Amino acid sequence: MTTTEEQPRISNEAATQQFAGRCIGIINDASTALFISIGHQTGLLDTLAKLPPCTSAEIAAAAGLHERYVREWLNGMTVAGVVGYSPDTRCYWLPAAHAAVVTRSAGPDNIATLMQYIAMMGEVEQKIIERFRTGGGLSYSDYPRFHRTMAEESAGVFDAALLDVILPLVPQLPAQLQAGIDVADIGCGSGHAINLMAQAYPASTFTGYDFSEEAIAQARAEADRMDLANAAFVIRDVADLQVADSYDLVTAFDAIHDQAHPAAVLANVRQSLRPDGQFLMVDFKASSNVEDNIALPWASLLYAMSTFHCMSVSLGLDGDGLGTAWGEQLARQMLQEAGLTNVETKTVESDPFNNYYVASRP
Repeated sequence: MTTTEEQPRISNEAATQQFAGRCIGIINDASTALFISIGHQTGLLDTLAKLPPCTSAEIAAAAGLHERYVREWLNGMTVAGVVGYSPDTRCYWLPAAHAAVVTRSAGPDNIATLMQYIAMMGEVEQKIIERFRTGGGLSYSDYPRFHRTMAEESAGVFDAALLDVILPLVPQLPAQLQAGIDVADIGCGSGHAINLMAQAYPASTFTGYDFSEEAIAQARAEADRMDLANAAFVIRDVADLQVADSYDLVTAFDAIHDQAHPAAVLANVRQSLRPDGQFLMVDFKASSNVEDNIALPWASLLYAMSTFHCMSVSLGLDGDGLGTAWGEQLARQMLQEAGLTNVETKTVESDPFNNYYVASRP
């Protein structure tokens, strides 16, 4: 017979075993994330999606990679349930249902691009641990792969939805762009959004601002390849952007939460807009209240990205450290405090990770 005193101990033991099992699952899933990241970067996932069931040697040959590494990767992906395997033929394959979310042909649905962030966070782990002790943050130079990875991820969304879905979120905007207006993108990164808009709307002029020389160089190179005469890119910290009454539309794609002083940037946005000008801000979908984010499927990723990158780079510039999961409530409040009105929150089906905020200058 179990005594009353024994019951809490038994209950605690069960909870401990359950949590231990979860921890093992976390380790396995993190390992799988690294395998998927490797598969994305080496092209193995794209190669597998095009092949019938094949041996590791055949897959390695098709991908132009070393067989022993490919075989170990395939085995890791097999035990993770990502890749199929036949012990009789020793052949591997990527099920079509899996290819639909981990290959480049999936476009914005390619979750494999996100897997790269796990390794990128691991690269700065020791530096972040030191900042827990000393305070401060890191600089963008600590993340050599950041701009390339971000550009790849955002390009999938822009290519699939920017012109036909995202821009129409702002009332009458496509017609205005067709007629000709002045547009700025702050924190433009590699400038793909600006270049797509400039190509689609030759009567309008577009200016991208970013303080990264590397990103601006990539943006200018793409504009040159696309032979765009109406796209320009300027190296500038948007916290110091002093251009009054200059633009009919300002955009910010996942850029505000990284800023050292986001309130100052939003105030500059308001100042740069002409009367009745529009601001389109895209930022991660989350609540400002942690308790509301418990049920959010990607909440742990948001707080990890914030700790390892977004909050840290802001603090590294002696900034506010707003964080990736600043959330809708605070975003709307800060837009209004900056003097922007008619704030609306909208969503895009092909981009479940972000909210789209539309606001105007009175």
